[in-house]
Amino acid sequence: EYEGDRNSEGQRHGFGKARLPNGDTYEGQYERGLRSGRGTYRFKNGALYTGEYLENKKHGKGVFFYPDGSKYTGDWMHDQRQGYGEYLYANGDTYTGEWADNKRHGQGTYVYKDTGSKYVGAWVNGIQEGQAELIHLNHRFKGRFLNGKPLGRGKFIFDIGCEQHGEYTEPVQEKEEEEEDEPPLPVEPKWKASEITRLTPWSPHDEEPAPKEAEG
Repeated sequence: EYEGDRNSEGQRHGFGKARLPNGDTYEGQYERGLRSGRGTYRFKNGALYTGEYLENKKHGKGVFFYPDGSKYTGDWMHDQRQGYGEYLYANGDTYTGEWADNKRHGQGTYVYKDTGSKYVGAWVNGIQEGQAELIHLNHRFKGRFLNGKPLGRGKFIFDIGCEQHGEYTEPVQEKEEEEEDEPPLPVEPKWKASEITRLTPWSPHDEEPAPKEAEG
C-alpha cells in the first residue's frame, strides 16, 4: 500500500507513506521508487528509525530506537552503524565514539551507569583493545588492553597524588585432566606492582623499563 507522490514513470518519487507486506510502515522521501532522503520507518516489533536514507538503506545521520529501550544516534552507512555515534544501552550504560560495521571500533568512551566508571580509549570490533584509560571514582588506570582486559605495563593514578606502576600478566594455567567438553575458564590478568611514585607524565609508549640502580 502506498499513497504519495510519483514521477512520470509511475515510480514512488517525492513524499509518500507506505505499509509493507510484513506490517512495517515508512513515511518520508522517495527517489525513483526507493527510500532516499529523510524518513521514518516503524518496525512491527516496536523499533523505529528516523533519519536519512539512500537507495532503501539507512545512510547518513539517523536515530534508531530498539525494542529493548536502547537507542543509537549518529552516522549510518549502508544500513550499518558506521562513523561517529552515541549508543544508550538498555541498562543505562552509554558509548560515545567511533563505529564500523555496527561495532564499536576506533576511539570511544564507554560509561558504566552502575559504577560511574569510564573506559576512554581504543576499540577493535566491539572489544576494548589498545591504549586506554579506565577512570574510577578516586583513581584511574592507564595502560593497554587486549580482548577487553588490561595487559602489559601500566599505572594506577590515585587522586591523593601518587601513582603505582606495574604490569598486568597472564597467569600460567595449571594443566589438569579436563573433561573434553569443558572450555578452559577465562583467566584474569594479574597485577604486579613495581613502584609507587609521585605523578609522572608516563604513557604506554614508553615500553622500556627504567634502568634499575645497582643495589649496594
